[in-house]
Amino acid sequence: MSRKVIVTCALTGAGDTTSRSEHVPVSPAQIAADAIAAARAGASVVHIHVRDIATGQGSRDVALYREVVRQVKESDVDPVINLTAGMGGDLFIDPSNPTVHLPGTDLVSGLERLAHVEELRPEICTIDCGSLNFGEGSQLYISTPDMLREGAARIRELGVKPEMEIFDTGNLWFANVMVEEGLIAPPPLYQLCMGIPYGAPADPGLLKVMVNMLPQGAEWTSFGIGRNQLPWVEHSVRLGGHVRVGLEDNLYLSKGVKATNAQLTERAISIVESMGHTVATPDEAREILKLDKVASA
Repeated sequence: MSRKVIVTCALTGAGDTTSRSEHVPVSPAQIAADAIAAARAGASVVHIHVRDIATGQGSRDVALYREVVRQVKESDVDPVINLTAGMGGDLFIDPSNPTVHLPGTDLVSGLERLAHVEELRPEICTIDCGSLNFGEGSQLYISTPDMLREGAARIRELGVKPEMEIFDTGNLWFANVMVEEGLIAPPPLYQLCMGIPYGAPADPGLLKVMVNMLPQGAEWTSFGIGRNQLPWVEHSVRLGGHVRVGLEDNLYLSKGVKATNAQLTERAISIVESMGHTVATPDEAREILKLDKVASA
């Protein structure tokens, strides 16, 4: 049966990708331009990180978010704006002395991670639902149950829909607990993040297991990183989910061919439509996710 599928474009992320592709946007003007281009290509939602203009590294600077959002809202498109609230959880430790925090650490409270959400009140913001060994070496992402409950409660007070980022099955378990505790307004929105070392592997069988763990009435999206990104569009749609693509998670349109955010959006849309479905407009995405009801809660 044909249905409306929400397509999210994740524009830039915070990873060290700017040296690997000239298409990764860095400045607020570049990020906003990519958001607008993705929306013109048909994206329902744009997922926004910001970067320090001088270094290209991920940033929590509220002024940078403010400028990106301003430019998108003043454009001729009106995508659903989804701001990350995951920055501020990075901990690098000395493996021989774990009490020593190494350069690169950016660790603040759950509420401090919401400073830009407090000011800008986007329709959606992310909440990363657990701690994780993040790749090789000694980097950890820290997001404890106490931080999550406090952050989720504040997000709900602000009238913002949390997109619960799920990196492994334990994250999903805890997200379900927050739903049961009434911290998440219905319908809950889950983002199943597959293939990020060392979280859930990009295994379609595991995706099916995780989908089976979702509560009744939930809306969900999933994505795979790197070369799994575009094939994952089909995996997600076949299981009843929405999709996410973009340069945050993948730099290539095909082998050796670097992509833009608009191109990845267009390719995702072509896959969705080839499966007999249609892509939700931003307003249809707002209706599916009941964003107006969150804002008025």
